[in-house]
Amino acid sequence: MSIVVTGATGHLGRLAVEALLERGVPAAHVVATGRRTGTLADLADRGVVVRTADYDDEASLEEALAGADRLLLVSGSEVGQRVRQHRNAVAAARAAGVGFIAYTSIAHADTSTLLLAEEHRATEQLLAEAGVPHALLRNSWYTENYTAQLPVYLEHGIAGAAGDGAVSAATRADYAAAAAAVVATDGHAGAVYELGGAPFTMTELAQVVSAATGRTVTYTDLPVEQYQQVLVAAGLPEPVAAVVADGDRGVAAGELLVEGDDLARLLGRAPASLADAVAAAVTALRA
Repeated sequence: MSIVVTGATGHLGRLAVEALLERGVPAAHVVATGRRTGTLADLADRGVVVRTADYDDEASLEEALAGADRLLLVSGSEVGQRVRQHRNAVAAARAAGVGFIAYTSIAHADTSTLLLAEEHRATEQLLAEAGVPHALLRNSWYTENYTAQLPVYLEHGIAGAAGDGAVSAATRADYAAAAAAVVATDGHAGAVYELGGAPFTMTELAQVVSAATGRTVTYTDLPVEQYQQVLVAAGLPEPVAAVVADGDRGVAAGELLVEGDDLARLLGRAPASLADAVAAAVTALRA
């Protein structure tokens, strides 16, 4: 059985390859693909098959998927380009006779009003129309969206527009492990998994960061438009700031809150807690 992972040069795809190997999938049966394959040299040294694949290059996708049985389609990172890019990948998978696709989507993609959800919803429709057996991995936010901001939090506190809304964030590693479980085992065709960890509010995040660092960190809630202006002033391009602020609007509305235990069931354990993720980030920051 040959399993292709797209976006293996990115954070989630790379972790998914590692998770497949940890599950005992032979390295020779794992195909790690991406545009910057030089960053995958260590995986190649471990026996993983490395191939170049660019969502914008249909020929490269066809070559990368040759002989593949299963595909983990990690969503692209270029907002505004992803529907076209994913269409290329799905078409190449269908042409190659891939028997199963697992796609990393977004929480509640079918009903979400988030700006980021539009391309995921369109990709889910592409998969349905392609007729290839598939599963949808609807991930909530990454815990790293927050832990990566620790230096900012410690200097300025936490600002946002999430109100008292809770987000079911989980670590990239846990989402990757869940994806590996789905793409490496049978019985997932037609499944829709709503994935997320234990929910927390931004005020609770501030409390966890304060406890982990020994410094008082507070959360300041702003109107969405004002938060977007703060992000622009901090250096984010206007379109990116709009998406980030809209994400907080979604958190406030409960659109990133995931009920159920799909992630825990796929992992066979509880997802990493916010406290553990923050503690690990604090340790890395101090190292």
